[in-house]
Parts: sequence; structure tokens; C-alpha cells
Amino acid sequence: MSFATWITFFIAACIIAVSPGSGAVLSMSHGLSYGVRRTSATIFGLQTGLMMIFCIAGAGVGSLLLASEVAFSIVKTVGALYLIYLGLSQWRAKVSVGASQDRAELVVPTARKRFLTGFLTNATNPKGIIFMVAVLPQFITQGSPLLPQLLILAATMCCIDLVVMHSYAFLASSMQRYFRDASAVKKQNRVFGGLLMAVGAALFFVKRGAASA
Repeated sequence: MSFATWITFFIAACIIAVSPGSGAVLSMSHGLSYGVRRTSATIFGLQTGLMMIFCIAGAGVGSLLLASEVAFSIVKTVGALYLIYLGLSQWRAKVSVGASQDRAELVVPTARKRFLTGFLTNATNPKGIIFMVAVLPQFITQGSPLLPQLLILAATMCCIDLVVMHSYAFLASSMQRYFRDASAVKKQNRVFGGLLMAVGAALFFVKRGAASA
């Protein structure tokens, strides 16, 4: 793989990572609710899901998924319903008020649950499969060993996404002081819950043909 090929992939990966999506919404939501340190578990889950999709695309299974209307529809439906479930759960999340009646207290999920939430958010995202299958082959040099190239591209994408998602979480967490009372936290939950449900609903309109566009 030439440096020119790698830097082109680097730029493309940066654009994709910065673009708003379910991962960005989840990182901001958890960053605002739990802080950057606790959101790291969520973000590592996102990266694990991203790498799973990367491996699927690299192994060629992603192409088979896109070729099957039934398989793609199943993945798409599961991903959409999961995001809608996450959004609805956050929308309905209960907020308890501390003794001061000013500070709201959130029940923080375990690190394992935050990790699993991040993993499932990316692992069930058909748009990620479409991107990998459509874009990844363009950066593979034919005639050169495949595995080293996939490892380089995977490491590049993972590092970029880690930085971007932590940046989203940090920006959101910097606003925590404005969301200390129960009313503000409820509004925050409904905003991010609504966004997650909207992203999930949008997945129903994802078409297999988008991969060849």
C-alpha cells in the first residue's frame, strides 16, 4: 500500500467519523450523562462493533449480505429496532432528585452494559456494512498481501474513530453543569432519545443499491 493510498483513506475515514450518526449521538448522550471517563467503555464498544463490520467486509461476507435482499433486510431491521429501543429507553429514563432538590441523579449503567450498548449500535448498523463493502476495496492494492493492508486500514479507522468519538463525548460533558436539575436532565434524555429513534427510523429507508452509488 502506497502512502498516497493510505492518506486518501485517512481523509475519507476522518470525514466518515465526523459525520453525525448513531455512534456520534450515543457518544454525546453518554458523555453528557456520565462524563468522558465512563463513556470510554461505550466508545470501546463502538470500536469493537466497527472492527467486526470491517472484518466482515474484508472477508467478503459483506458482499454476500448486500447480494441477499432477505439477509440485508434482517440486519437493517434489527439495527433500526435496536436504535429505536435505545432512544425510547433514554426518553423514558427515570431521574431522581437529590436532597438539594436541584441536582438530578442518574443511575449509571455498568461498564459492561455501556460497552455492549456501543457494540450493538455499530454491529447492527447496515450503513456501516454498505460503507465498508463499497469503499474498502478501493484502497486495497491488488497483488499485494491482503492481511497487512486490512490491518493498516483497520488500525487507522479505529484510531480516528476513537479520537472523534471521545471528542464528541468531551464536548458534551463540558455542558454537564447546565444539566444538573431534574427538568434539564429530562429534556436532555428526550432530545438524545428522540435523535436515536430518528436515526433508527431512517435506517428503514437504507437501500442495498446505496452501496453501488
